[in-house]
Amino acid sequence: MMDCKRALENNDGDFDKAREFLRKKGLASAEKKATRITAEGRVGSYIHDNRIGVLIEVNCETDFVARGEIFQQLVDDLAMQLVACQQVKFVSIEDIPQEFIDKEKEIEMQKEDLLKKPEAIRSKIVDGRIAKLLNELALLEQPYIKDDSLLIKDLIKQTVATIGENIKVRRFERFVLGEGLQKRSQDFAAEVAAQTKKS
Repeated sequence: MMDCKRALENNDGDFDKAREFLRKKGLASAEKKATRITAEGRVGSYIHDNRIGVLIEVNCETDFVARGEIFQQLVDDLAMQLVACQQVKFVSIEDIPQEFIDKEKEIEMQKEDLLKKPEAIRSKIVDGRIAKLLNELALLEQPYIKDDSLLIKDLIKQTVATIGENIKVRRFERFVLGEGLQKRSQDFAAEVAAQTKKS
């Protein structure tokens, strides 16, 4: 209550400016909390059409917050986000192995559209393409499916500011029905012919 009063006083009674001031203050406090240990949390899941499912572990500081509606909604939304963004393979850009990045850079450098360009220009183009690829692969860099003006990392920061505890997405796993299996193609005519020969 006192924060609201101070915000209004600092912004000459302008309600909109005071609200923006409080939002900035909340996000700043969220960044301060980023180093706190997150040992509690929740494993969430989302299954879409019985064909694709996600398990996600999201950690917070206390079991009180983990049982709260705001935190549970965040976990559910993140699981749904992962079902919608099938290109996502990592939680953050920092989780992407350097070997993977180096391999992708090497592949990009050899693409035909870049071979005739000077080395310095090629390098800058490749860096831009790699940055774009890494953003596509990291959950925290994805636009939120319910509000694409907001990135997932910003959604988490807003939630941290709201509940007053640090939140970390620890890991996730996606399951797709039949993924990695080869479906046998059946040639009915050949099967009938083979059965006829046996008789």
